[in-house]
Amino acid sequence: MAKACSRAAFIALAAFASISTAVLRADDWPQWGGPQRDIVWREANVVEKLPEGKLPRVWSAPIGAGYAGPAVADGRVFVTDRIAEKNLERVLCFDAADGKPLWQHSYDASYGISYPLGPRATPTVDGELVYTLGAVGHLLCLRAATGDVVWEKYLVDAVGTKLPTWGLAAAPLIDGDQVIVLAGGENGALVVSFDKRTGQELWRALDDPEVGYCPPVIMEFGGRRQLIIWHASHVSSLNPATGTLLWEVPFPLQAALCVATPRQVGNRLFVTAFYEGPMMLDLGADGVTPTVLWTTGKGNNDLKNDSIHSIMPTPIFTEDYVYGISSYGQLRCLKADNGEMVWETLDATGKGRWWNAFLIPHGEMSGRRVYIANEQGELITAELSPEGYREISRAELIEPLQPIQRRMTVWSHPAFAMQSVFARNDKELIRVDLKK
Repeated sequence: MAKACSRAAFIALAAFASISTAVLRADDWPQWGGPQRDIVWREANVVEKLPEGKLPRVWSAPIGAGYAGPAVADGRVFVTDRIAEKNLERVLCFDAADGKPLWQHSYDASYGISYPLGPRATPTVDGELVYTLGAVGHLLCLRAATGDVVWEKYLVDAVGTKLPTWGLAAAPLIDGDQVIVLAGGENGALVVSFDKRTGQELWRALDDPEVGYCPPVIMEFGGRRQLIIWHASHVSSLNPATGTLLWEVPFPLQAALCVATPRQVGNRLFVTAFYEGPMMLDLGADGVTPTVLWTTGKGNNDLKNDSIHSIMPTPIFTEDYVYGISSYGQLRCLKADNGEMVWETLDATGKGRWWNAFLIPHGEMSGRRVYIANEQGELITAELSPEGYREISRAELIEPLQPIQRRMTVWSHPAFAMQSVFARNDKELIRVDLKK
């Protein structure tokens, strides 16, 4: 009887430990937009009110220049940079706990693109492998533990990629056994799927003279998984298994400036561009019958508008409202049913062309509690609601080092993982602990 009780107690204790571990396990940020690629931070027990002044760092590690945000997975941090004087792009890996360098892999990459600072696309980590896409077309699959090359492709040669003005920027997407890349290639190779383990091409889809910069995402509409590709001329939906076109809606863009990740609520899909502004689609009950619900108001443009004309930041889309940063830094709230502006403020940002701030909802995408990483290197906690913007706290996260429009900026999206924020500029990668 005593043995039975002891065994039962052991099982109960083990079960409790297992549950506790699951509850307390720190989340990763293994790709662009986090675990679900939706730019939402879901970890619990993180601070709501930041300390004043400069945020204390767990560690700092020297790196080179680049726009690509970090990825965090399995106790490692991955980031890419460029050493301009040597014409090198690099993939760097650090220990997430203490910032110790673990490995680096470099390769020749001569730039002929505008804003030649460095790579743009966040690394994508999938178990034992990490995938990176360089600004001028180098697609790599490396072993996450060692940096050894598993396979690599130069997309200009492999699929005829025509480099866009500002370089390739869309982070690779893993779906099952494939890695999907916005390649901008010829002969129906705007989007290309490769076997993630071997690099063998599986399928290719779409033609467009301009590729754009928006990362591919998979969403479900009408009970069907769909690969959403927003490119320079259309918003397109593909069968992610085959690349077969399901539907598309024309949305021609000046300068191919599609950057912000599309947002979904129910059967509605929202996109926003710098010059043309937003478009709201309803895909119908079957998920493949798109209707344009509304676009930006007549006469609106990047200089004068009452909508959300985003250069880079991805908006927050709730059931009834859309919150986002417009072309000159205005943080705005729109009604989701018709695009009417509810309010605007410059309190979280600043006024200037291409002003940028990343909005990261905490918890689910309610739009209430958000972290805002603005281009001045500040981290803000705030609440967004139809009533307005309410700032909770603000602190200095990282130094802005890039001159843009006569102001200093940092345009790299942070990673939120391990109850911390990981951020980079053109000289360092840092970790700041945000645990309660």
